[in-house]
Amino acid sequence: MASRHVVFSHGLESSPWGTKISAMAEVAKSEGWNVDSVDYRGVTDPRDRVTRLLSFCRDIRGDLVLVGSSLGGYVATSASALLHARGLFLMAPAFYLPGTEELTAKPAPCPKTIVHGWRDEVVPVENSIKFAREHNATLHILDSDHRLHSELSLVNYLFEYFLEDIESGAARVSVGPARSLSRSLFAHSPPARRICRAGLSAGVGSRARQGGPQAPGQEV
Repeated sequence: MASRHVVFSHGLESSPWGTKISAMAEVAKSEGWNVDSVDYRGVTDPRDRVTRLLSFCRDIRGDLVLVGSSLGGYVATSASALLHARGLFLMAPAFYLPGTEELTAKPAPCPKTIVHGWRDEVVPVENSIKFAREHNATLHILDSDHRLHSELSLVNYLFEYFLEDIESGAARVSVGPARSLSRSLFAHSPPARRICRAGLSAGVGSRARQGGPQAPGQEV
């Protein structure tokens, strides 16, 4: 079996093994992936962070999934094409912010999933909607803020499904374009949650999933 690697990129004021990355790393390990997290502390220029990620991954062989949070999402996306990434999993990625608009690179032609919070006070959720629409990414919008800690169990579930999808080869290179949220997504009272493949999703409540993974499009 070819080696499989998940490489995390943290945000501007975070650290390599913060709360989200540590939890998601355990998910990746449980699925049989090798895990690394790049230390960008002290590096504030986005270009320099991209260079560091490219250097870090230079000798990695096998399937590579890049995971990025906030500025780390921008960094992972910018490096993804050169690294021939098999997948991109992004959380509140810092796209289209002042100083980075012209730097937002075209992502690798691989499965892309974005998770963003409706109440994000740092990166407007509209930025992820725009990026998902332009690059045919799957977008999940949750009832959370920039850190997404209040919905970490759901983020972990989405990440687990994403990795299993990559592993099985079922993930499509291009999914349907992001579309507007319909009222039907909000028709379920808490803690019901509907996850929509190939578009936007709405999360209500924070119920942990039970049983085995379910394909998005089913309630969990």
